[in-house]
Amino acid sequence: MAASGARSGRSGTSPRRGSGGAKPRPAAGKASSGKASSGKASSGKGSGARASGDRGATRKNSPGSAPAPRTPAPTGPFRLGAIEGATPGKWIDVWKERMPGIRLELVPLEISDQRRAVTEASVDAALVRLPIDRTGLQAITLYEETPVVVCAADAHLTAAGELTVADLAGEVVIVPQNPPVTVVVDGAVPPSFDAPATVAEAIAIAATGVGVVIVPMSLARLHHRKDAAYRPLVDGPLSPVALVWPDGETPPLVDTFIGIVRGRTANSSR
Repeated sequence: MAASGARSGRSGTSPRRGSGGAKPRPAAGKASSGKASSGKASSGKGSGARASGDRGATRKNSPGSAPAPRTPAPTGPFRLGAIEGATPGKWIDVWKERMPGIRLELVPLEISDQRRAVTEASVDAALVRLPIDRTGLQAITLYEETPVVVCAADAHLTAAGELTVADLAGEVVIVPQNPPVTVVVDGAVPPSFDAPATVAEAIAIAATGVGVVIVPMSLARLHHRKDAAYRPLVDGPLSPVALVWPDGETPPLVDTFIGIVRGRTANSSR
């Protein structure tokens, strides 16, 4: 019986070990709880990601990160002043090809107001005759003209193919108001009349045989007359023509015209 009791006792003990053996299951439950905790951590990471995304969205839509507004494209017209005798035709042709949507307005200028037209913004840029006061201006010298002597078509000076300043000694040298070129002629005879207002008037007087006038070749051609002739003055000062525009930041249309006169292509940078 004792043995039976012992067996019974062992048998009774066995369930207790079984009960004790069931303890690992709660431990497994704790591990599962740990996994759940890990899942919460993962959920926390997702929440952080969303929060980070929200912050990113806030930054993206904030006024500080908004793109800068575009500068409106210039519409023109581009106003180009041109002194008498200037020859911008080839550059105007290029402008028409390159800027078909923007009109170029050619504004005639007198020497007396060529600088004021630019400084007072009557024009955007101008072809002027040098010298000029460059204060407040930017300038590019484009070309230089040869001076010529204009006289009557039958004057004795026309016997030569070209003249020197010394050849004009003893001649009445007519100088118009605001002369396009200044030449000092030793031995010249001063006129007995007031200076004519324009180059055209000076050439008309010279054509009568009263005297001679010295002008850039382009003006002699511009005001050509049948009763007048001209000869190159080989040792006279050249007459430069320049493009000028106001100092400071160069406007887009002016910069485009500068590129044209400098020979830049449409795709080249400044």
